[in-house]
Amino acid sequence: MTATSETEAQAPSGSRRPWYATVAPRVFWPSAVIILAFVIVTVLVPDTMTEVIGDIQETVIGTFSWYYMLIVSLFVVFSLWIGLSHYGDIKLGPDEEEPEFGLKSWFAMLFAAGMGIGLVFWGVAEPLNHYAGIPNRATGITQDEEGAQGAIVQTFLHWGLHPWAIYVVVGVAIAYAIHRKKRPVSIRYALESLIGKRVHGWLGDVIDIAAIVGTLFGVATSLGLGVIQIGAGLDFLDVVSDPGNLTYVVLIGAITALAIFSVVTGVKRGIKWLSNINMGLAAALLLVVLVLGPTLFIFKDLVQSIGDYLQNLLQMSFNTTAYEGADGNEWQGWWTTFYWGWWISWAPFVGVFIARISRGRTVREFVAGVLLVPTAVTMLWFTVFGGTALYRELFGEGGLVGTDETGAATVDTEASLFGMLDGLPAGTLLSVGALILIVLFFVTSSDSGSLVVDMLASGGDPEPPRWSRVFWGLLEGAVAVALLLAGGLSALQTVAILIALPFSIVMLGMCVAIWRDFRAERKAMLRAQRKLQREQLTEHVTNTLIDDGLVEPNGKGGKGGEKVPVS
Repeated sequence: MTATSETEAQAPSGSRRPWYATVAPRVFWPSAVIILAFVIVTVLVPDTMTEVIGDIQETVIGTFSWYYMLIVSLFVVFSLWIGLSHYGDIKLGPDEEEPEFGLKSWFAMLFAAGMGIGLVFWGVAEPLNHYAGIPNRATGITQDEEGAQGAIVQTFLHWGLHPWAIYVVVGVAIAYAIHRKKRPVSIRYALESLIGKRVHGWLGDVIDIAAIVGTLFGVATSLGLGVIQIGAGLDFLDVVSDPGNLTYVVLIGAITALAIFSVVTGVKRGIKWLSNINMGLAAALLLVVLVLGPTLFIFKDLVQSIGDYLQNLLQMSFNTTAYEGADGNEWQGWWTTFYWGWWISWAPFVGVFIARISRGRTVREFVAGVLLVPTAVTMLWFTVFGGTALYRELFGEGGLVGTDETGAATVDTEASLFGMLDGLPAGTLLSVGALILIVLFFVTSSDSGSLVVDMLASGGDPEPPRWSRVFWGLLEGAVAVALLLAGGLSALQTVAILIALPFSIVMLGMCVAIWRDFRAERKAMLRAQRKLQREQLTEHVTNTLIDDGLVEPNGKGGKGGEKVPVS
């Protein structure tokens, strides 16, 4: 970023400048051109893009799945280390500052942004897919009681410590830069201690461009999942029959409009308000399913699954299915490699957003709030929803796992949530509530993503201009439409994996930069403490000598007449 663009970014939001001067041109325009070019090409030649995306998926998964497994596990270790070490006392902001948001609103906003639609989409679908062996049984999960337990535990891996550790790395790095070091809201400044003055040049621009493109595609992946599930819910409720691309485009357009309205109102109004409503509705749906479902089984399953998760965490974290051949690659592309890529592609967006709302918290509070609390909530969520579905398959009437013409197990991934809810009392009403929840998650993910992209493209302005908020909101919706046209769920998964590859290198650099920054701050803190201790010791000795009459307050000498210095 140039000095000029930095100055513009920090200018008061109300200053009168031409619209084109309110953005960082070396970041905004390349990002916009890259994304618009993808959308145009995909809409014009969707079949060609489908083929290209398929080839990319096979190459990336076959070549880099081991890399994703390794670095994401590294991020977990790194997050725990900075939270539990003496670095945890470092304040993300001035030492005397209190947190900007209360715990309730803070948790609601980071949780809604961090998991979003995916939590509702996969809450029932993922455990059922693992149980049914989709796409294959490379992990050894079987379709029986033991396999049902394994399905929940495997889901815990994908939604537990690992994704939130990814957010911790990016969030802490950015929060320290913008709140402690007073830098603009930008990914590049998280690497300042690593790349030095180059943060202001082309390298810094490339980092922010990669973050913007990754965020747009990562959020668009979630929006695509959301409209697919909304369409399935409308079909299940007989509102729309056999929804197709036209239905999805209309849904994306309508909900993107709501998201734009929210993001234009800002964090403290629209986004905070929607996030609180969102979490309230999610908690209500969770509680109702817990009470109406097999309550005792759910509690037993939760305790048992947490134990299995902790017992097998190390093995699952490094399981690359190396000895499973083509089945192993296919499984990784469907699940773990897809998830790690998805979370990394979300990391710029979620990291900037939770950094923006975490001013005044210590590193230890940040790690505990972002890593541990959401992990516990997601475990409860998947046990309640996934456990209820598996209980129905094992001990009830079944029907959520079917078979195709070859006898292979099948799961209606998009409609499985509504199928599970339909088996409970007031199932139709619960399905309507779930649809509303999905829409709200859609809106909170989209508006938060638009705000973050806008801040990055505006050179770090925490209150970017409204016109650009609208622009990026529309572009998010356009990318979601393009990905759906290019292959639906498979295209969404592939792009998430691909986009994560370059940004994962940035994240490794962030780990090094965080360590350097925290070590330097710790040394400065210790020097200040030692200086204070010396001053306090000198004062104590002086006061003792004065009290004992060995020296006079003016330092002229004590009872023996000798000259005794007081300092």
